[in-house]
Amino acid sequence: MAVNDALHDIPALRWFEEALAAPYDDRRVLVDGCAIHYLRWGDAAKPGLVLVHGGAAHAHWWSFLAPLLTRQYHVVALDLSGHGDSGRREEYPREIWAQEVMAVAADAGIVGAPVLVGHSLGGLVSIVAASLYGDRLAGAVIVDSPVRAPDPESEEGARGRMFRNPKTYADLATALEHFHLMPPQPLTNPFIIRHVACHSLREVAGGWTWKFDPRVFVRDSTKPMSDYLADARCRVAVLRAEFSDLVPPETGEYMYELLDRNAPIVEIPQAYHHLILDQPLAFIAALRALLADWEHTVPRRPRV
Repeated sequence: MAVNDALHDIPALRWFEEALAAPYDDRRVLVDGCAIHYLRWGDAAKPGLVLVHGGAAHAHWWSFLAPLLTRQYHVVALDLSGHGDSGRREEYPREIWAQEVMAVAADAGIVGAPVLVGHSLGGLVSIVAASLYGDRLAGAVIVDSPVRAPDPESEEGARGRMFRNPKTYADLATALEHFHLMPPQPLTNPFIIRHVACHSLREVAGGWTWKFDPRVFVRDSTKPMSDYLADARCRVAVLRAEFSDLVPPETGEYMYELLDRNAPIVEIPQAYHHLILDQPLAFIAALRALLADWEHTVPRRPRV
């Protein structure tokens, strides 16, 4: 069974099918010796958005959402090194991933300062970028990324078995049966789950295996994420899922304090951690509203 055939096994909603049918460019750029794969939608003359996936994920976690943003934005989604169709490295410090995000934005021809939108691990990478490159960004939207506790994929990679030794399966159908979200949550929108699962696999000798490099979960940074968030040099907003165990209200409040109480904390109703999969249209509505506000207001000065 080919990947394209598997994508059509489960009926999908019309908006989803139309989004996947939207044209996009498939590109690569070399960053510090590693080929970084990315996707690009829309008019390059419009303001830029860079979408950053979570751990063990890839750019196609965004490919059914990006076309919903192209009326106002030039949208780019990348595979961080060690993920998707990008190359691999010996080590994966978040600072290198932040460098990749900025390099992709430049290679895609984004005009002016882009906004980063990062989910889970991608939100942590966006926080690092906001600290290191904030003067070159229009903002960072952090989507259910916990600052205080480990991100869920790295925690599973360090302690669990799911990401440590990726298996090879005899055929695509068997591999797809073993696709799981981490942390676990109710599986709504099966057509979306099938889409991201199919793009998570690659064919190798002997069958099919997952695209990510297990070493992406090794961490050696001594600088805590709380310091990066407090040092952010651009606008920041936090979107959290109502039923998230990773970013409960108290964690959102902690992040709010780190941001000097100068950033919106928006809850997506009826959503779990992987809210871009289970509440995609609510996520898009919240993101559109936030970005529209940022376009028509100036940042409030931090309190002294």
